[in-house]
Amino acid sequence: MAHFVIMGCGRVGVTLAHTLDDAGHSVAIIDQDDAAFRRLRRDFSGTKVSGVGFDRDTLERANIAQAYAFAAVSSGDNSNILATRVARETYHVPHVVARIYDPGRAEIYQRLGIPTVAAVRWSSDQVLRRILPEQALRGDFREASGQLMLGEVNVHEGWFGHALEDLEAAAPIRIAYLSRFGEGMLPVPGTRLQQGDIVHAMMPVDATSEIEKALSTAPNPVTE
Repeated sequence: MAHFVIMGCGRVGVTLAHTLDDAGHSVAIIDQDDAAFRRLRRDFSGTKVSGVGFDRDTLERANIAQAYAFAAVSSGDNSNILATRVARETYHVPHVVARIYDPGRAEIYQRLGIPTVAAVRWSSDQVLRRILPEQALRGDFREASGQLMLGEVNVHEGWFGHALEDLEAAAPIRIAYLSRFGEGMLPVPGTRLQQGDIVHAMMPVDATSEIEKALSTAPNPVTE
């Protein structure tokens, strides 16, 4: 089980906290307003942390150093981005996502390599796909036989700079398209994965564990 830190105890933050708690994960949820924690159900087993989400002391009380993922889903774009950058750049949290109300800003931050979800396309499911690899492999579409699905694939940062053909050689997938800077992009021969890219691939339903194992870790170094 992994540890997750959520900034913002609003409707979406509460949904995320309850979902992760139900799955048996460790959860810490941060909010400046103690009254916000009343939205959590009584049997919530996670940690409630009062404070500013981008403050290091607050993050450390939420055990950010041990976090598998960090989701900033407060009502402020600037706070969400700042907190996400601190989590990623200072504490090296491997999976981060920020909620952004302004789609134009979302594209800018995608260029900085910060995964974002614009409020116009918002749902807690979209965040879970970015912080829980098993959610990403559930798929958005299944073909008629039920044997193949199209979905987002969680890819380790060690694959950045590699050709998409390298990913296809490492796992039984065919990359359908990339989401880059908030826009869809059809790959061509020689396309390389960049930081911030979201990979959408067709894959066999019964091979999701194999795919997750192959791509959620760094590729083996090439030896001469």
